Formats: sequence, structure tokens, C-alpha cells
Amino acid sequence: MPTIEVNTAVHYLEGQSAASEQRYVFAYRITLRNAGSASAQLLSRHWVITDATGAVEEVRGEGVIGEQPLLNPGEEFEYTSGTMLKTPVGTMQGEYTFVDDHGQNFEVPIPVFLLSAPNLVH
Repeated sequence: MPTIEVNTAVHYLEGQSAASEQRYVFAYRITLRNAGSASAQLLSRHWVITDATGAVEEVRGEGVIGEQPLLNPGEEFEYTSGTMLKTPVGTMQGEYTFVDDHGQNFEVPIPVFLLSAPNLVH
């Protein structure tokens, strides 16, 4: 059975952000690791992005960064993407849909993580 671990890291992109325009840009790096004993392929993603006002944006799509990686036991796949908020603080969470080597789909939750612009949060 595949066991997919999800690790996240976030970076605020000050040079691409403009507080005066309510534009706060973040890059996030996701590492997916197959800690199980069977292969699994990522099929799709679903993100729920929430800003400090409670506004929610949902993003669904095939794969990640144009890829649908196959993870064999012990393998990792890492990618970097980004998002923009209208507030200096928000959260992201969601799930990935994978298929195992028996053709069964399964969901892997993406734990909630914080998007926070340093020195702008009071």
C-alpha cells in the first residue's frame, strides 16, 4: 500500500508583492514522499486558499506543475509553485488524488499551512 507524506515550506516574495495594491505573493515548496510499499501516481490536486478576510479560492487541476509523477516506494518528488493573497496572512490546505498500482484512487490530505508576510503582520 502506498503511503504518501506531504511536507511544505513557504517563502514570502517581497519583491513581487505590493502592500499598497493588496498583493502579497508567496512561493511554496511541496515534497511528496512515498513511504509505503507500493507505487502511486499523482493524478490531481485540490487547493483551498483562504485570506485573512475569510475569502476562499479553490483551485483544482490535473497533476502539479504540468506533471503527474509516479512515486515508487522510497521515492520523493519536489516542486515549487506560488499563490497571491490580498492580505498579508492566509492559509492553504487541500488534497492530492493518487492512483495505486491496482488502479484504486485515494486521497492524500495536504495539512493546512500558514502564508505570512514577515514584518507586515501586527
